[in-house]
Amino acid sequence: MSKLRVESFTVSLDGFGAGPNQDLANPLGEGGTALHGWAFSTRTFQKAVLGSDGGATEGVDEDFAARGFSNIGAWILGRNMFGPVRGPWPDERWRGWWGENPVYQVPVFVLTHHPRAALVMAGGTTFHFVTDGLAVALAQARDAAAGKDVRLGGGVNVIQQGLRLRLIDEMHLAIAPVLLGSGERLLEGINLPALGYACTRHEASALATHVVVSRQA
Repeated sequence: MSKLRVESFTVSLDGFGAGPNQDLANPLGEGGTALHGWAFSTRTFQKAVLGSDGGATEGVDEDFAARGFSNIGAWILGRNMFGPVRGPWPDERWRGWWGENPVYQVPVFVLTHHPRAALVMAGGTTFHFVTDGLAVALAQARDAAAGKDVRLGGGVNVIQQGLRLRLIDEMHLAIAPVLLGSGERLLEGINLPALGYACTRHEASALATHVVVSRQA
């Protein structure tokens, strides 16, 4: 069976996976952009997100960024990762943070309490809006992935749900040398050993410490 993977999810030294007060001007919350310096400098980010083949770093950071797109056949996102709109959809004008050709290029399943028709974008990305929870979204994503893995993109609350339900098979965290002071703590109230998770890999670069946590049989 395909795996459910968290990839390239960055947390601060004080444990925050996003800053406070997400809005249109602060997609990652206030101060959240500072977490991702390690990723911005990689060749994978430059090509996949910025559409550039310009200069970018190689090495540990690039290796982890690239593995986040390897063998991925579908994604799952929380509502806040799709956009800043809250409550019932007032209309369908909001089409995501990424423009008309999003980085995903595979089916994406967005968790929400409010129904919305599927949104077909350029490049192979279609956003499907799922109102029945993470387990249902995962079943749909696995069908769409056709044997490939599913990437759980976050945010914090969605990853916490996946860990508590033991749905996540593998989680790559990048620990950035940044202090946010407030926001959303990724592992607040999560007992990873009790849930059957263990650290299976760790490597450091100048910009982040990379940790892989895997669910044990």
